[in-house]
Amino acid sequence: MSDSTLAGQFFDAAIGLLERVRDEESGNIAAAGAAIADTVAAGGRLFAFGAGHSSLAAQDVVYRAGGLALMNLLAVPGTVGVDVMPATLGSALERVDGLAGAVLDSSPARAGDVLVVISLSGRNALPVDMAMNARALGLKVIGVTSVAYADGTRSRHASGGFLRDHCDIVLDSKISIGDAELTAEGIGAPFAPASTVVTSAVMQAMMAAAVEQLVARGIEPPMLRSGNVDGGHEWNGRVMTEYRDRIFYRR
Repeated sequence: MSDSTLAGQFFDAAIGLLERVRDEESGNIAAAGAAIADTVAAGGRLFAFGAGHSSLAAQDVVYRAGGLALMNLLAVPGTVGVDVMPATLGSALERVDGLAGAVLDSSPARAGDVLVVISLSGRNALPVDMAMNARALGLKVIGVTSVAYADGTRSRHASGGFLRDHCDIVLDSKISIGDAELTAEGIGAPFAPASTVVTSAVMQAMMAAAVEQLVARGIEPPMLRSGNVDGGHEWNGRVMTEYRDRIFYRR
């Protein structure tokens, strides 16, 4: 039964996007999962990066119940959340050339690792530089972005390229330019963004694909349990001790 309220319309829009991504991106999600499984099996490390609200989807796969313990957040100071003051500084930092290279050079990332770069528009200097520098260092780069932006906006990177142009694997979130699903009379701007819902789902689907691949190869995935269930802390302690050379959020 259809719900005509604005809340119901948002749910319908989000569900429709999730169904599109499931149906149209299944091959790319499987490829991304295989790349992560390859890296885990080879003893490599995993990193996720996003700036602004794209950082939410990156954080969603790092140090969480039901998550792969080996995923680390590659953070660029000032761009991870809206707690930076003023909040607009984060947006400005996304357009700074050279910042990504400095962060990567001082990070533990090395050749053979995987970096997931999340950027809805994929047009700013920071995510494009991050992908370019990571590939130059020998990392495999998975980009999570909206291809619509690359088709309908101008790049802000000096090369004129978008994130999608510098990735080994691209996952398209299908989000429309502007990231607002609803319009209504009396409201001057479109509203109700769905990018966080969809991008987080893409990330979790990718991780599920990686876990599936590892199990198929006879490798037990190092998963984290909830600390709010009995035995969870003890389980997580054992996992983190065993894989301490590939986990960087404890240091």
